[in-house]
Amino acid sequence: MSESANASVIPFKVGDAPEEESLSRDPAEQLQNPAERLYLAEAVRMAEAIVFASAEPVSEKQLAARLPDGINIALAMAELQQIYARRGVNLVRVGDAWAFRTAGDLAFLMSRDTVQQRKLSRAALEVLAIIAYHQPVTRAEIEDIRGVETSKGTLDTLLETEWVRMRGRRKTPGRPVTYGTTETFLDHFALEEIRDLPGMEELKGAGLLSGRMPSNFSIPQPPADPDALTDDEDALTDIDLEELGLLTPRVTED
Repeated sequence: MSESANASVIPFKVGDAPEEESLSRDPAEQLQNPAERLYLAEAVRMAEAIVFASAEPVSEKQLAARLPDGINIALAMAELQQIYARRGVNLVRVGDAWAFRTAGDLAFLMSRDTVQQRKLSRAALEVLAIIAYHQPVTRAEIEDIRGVETSKGTLDTLLETEWVRMRGRRKTPGRPVTYGTTETFLDHFALEEIRDLPGMEELKGAGLLSGRMPSNFSIPQPPADPDALTDDEDALTDIDLEELGLLTPRVTED
């Protein structure tokens, strides 16, 4: 994998910290039965071990498959998140998954261990932003929005960072590939979901949009479920993956 891009070059919004009142409430208090509280406490310990040992965010589906039957996953993770709320490491939600991350106010302590990172080009930043807000989107649609041709190298760079993925094929002549963002993208920019991307007013407030934008200018609302295929998309098949160089061609015997 190539050098990853510098997170500081894109002003994607980091989620707000939980309010003091919500931190003071113990999710386990919702359970009246002492036996249920003990059962939940053990499940929380198990979930902690699973997430801690994983190099990637752990989905709730994976947790459900490994925790005892009948465990309220949402309640267990809320309890674990509260336990780590004021520690040097926080439990954060990444899409439908969970991961431990260094507390934001202690990030400066990690600076000595940070690998020198290469900044994305202006073209790559523009393409990444278009994909994030307009997904699913094809290369031709990206070029139409930008008004210039997009090189294959730009898309390859974004695919190598694992922030962008090929998600399907458009049901139009030529069946162009559609692109979307990944959970790695959400994790890198500390977004719980794709709809946490900043809106037009936030971008203007950050000085990233001119105050003299055309009256008809608007920023699209990203899809609620970026993983779901739309009505005008087909899923990628093994043949598609082979054609795109994402799958080793099958060897046929004579």
